[in-house]
Amino acid sequence: MKKLFGVLFFSVLFGNTFSQNIQLHYDMGKDRGYFTSTVEMFKPDKLGNTFFFIDFDYGAGDVEGVSLGYFEIARCFKLGKSPFSWHGEYNGGLGQWKAGNLGGAYTINNAWLTGLDYSWNASDFSRGFSLKVLYKNIANTMDDKPNNFQLTGIWYLNFCKGKMSFTGFADFWKETTAFGDFVFLSEPQIWYNTSKHFAVGGEVELSNNFGGMEGFKIMPTLGAKYIF
Repeated sequence: MKKLFGVLFFSVLFGNTFSQNIQLHYDMGKDRGYFTSTVEMFKPDKLGNTFFFIDFDYGAGDVEGVSLGYFEIARCFKLGKSPFSWHGEYNGGLGQWKAGNLGGAYTINNAWLTGLDYSWNASDFSRGFSLKVLYKNIANTMDDKPNNFQLTGIWYLNFCKGKMSFTGFADFWKETTAFGDFVFLSEPQIWYNTSKHFAVGGEVELSNNFGGMEGFKIMPTLGAKYIF
């Protein structure tokens, strides 16, 4: 699952008020070996900004075609001239699985989030971060307790005169699963920006009790990105 790091980097570096990109990653994690595509959009305005992304996994397991689809959309409204903003977000998705002659479908529970965002950027936009404290309402939880919380950190670092960028996010939230009551997910990314419109690199998914997997997992990818 991707976030807006590459979008933020290129919108800041090249002065675009609107930014959109497409990414393709090959997942090299254990028992994976499939592709994931991502479409991202980030658009700031006088009141704040809007962001969304859509992920599709292709060919996980024995599935032919799209095996998972996931969607996030978020809106931030500035709180005056302060570094704080109000954050509202929705996310959810669905997928299918197949193992031999057996198969089925599943949904990723709808979730609604709201809370405060604090953001900081260096004067030259070479680095920055955002911290979010969010209330999270998750539908159809295992313990019938939908009211939860999420802590999110986002960062970016541009170096080598803009040729390299190190970006990432970390999410920690409460959600009762078969493996415990808390979930962690982080996806640091490294990109070599060959031009204004193209980058190559990848990410490492670091997770704990996430996506139906018990315990701590490390899932690297190789990726390419085209920026419109």
